[in-house]
Amino acid sequence: MKNVKFMLAAAGSALIFSLSPIAFAQHSPGLVRVDLSGVAANLAKDLRVEVRQIPTTVEIPARVAASVCKVKEDTLRGAQGGSCTAETTNTELEQIVYGQIKGTTR
Repeated sequence: MKNVKFMLAAAGSALIFSLSPIAFAQHSPGLVRVDLSGVAANLAKDLRVEVRQIPTTVEIPARVAASVCKVKEDTLRGAQGGSCTAETTNTELEQIVYGQIKGTTR
């Protein structure tokens, strides 16, 4: 009986902790949310990882987002609400994505 209670408690804790990043995820000031779906294959190839490891979106500095989304930085802070879709990749984006994949931040 103790083992069953322990397993249920462990499973419940695991579920709660796995969902907590979602609950606390907030848009950070100065960062732009970038959709990577159109460049995921290129990022995976350049980083030598599987496509499934590439996140769907990342939050990156507006300067980097403007470059990979091919829009003006001011546009990202205005009408688009701080989000865009990547049309290309660059070294800075690759470093950010690689850091997220490996669980490190800069």
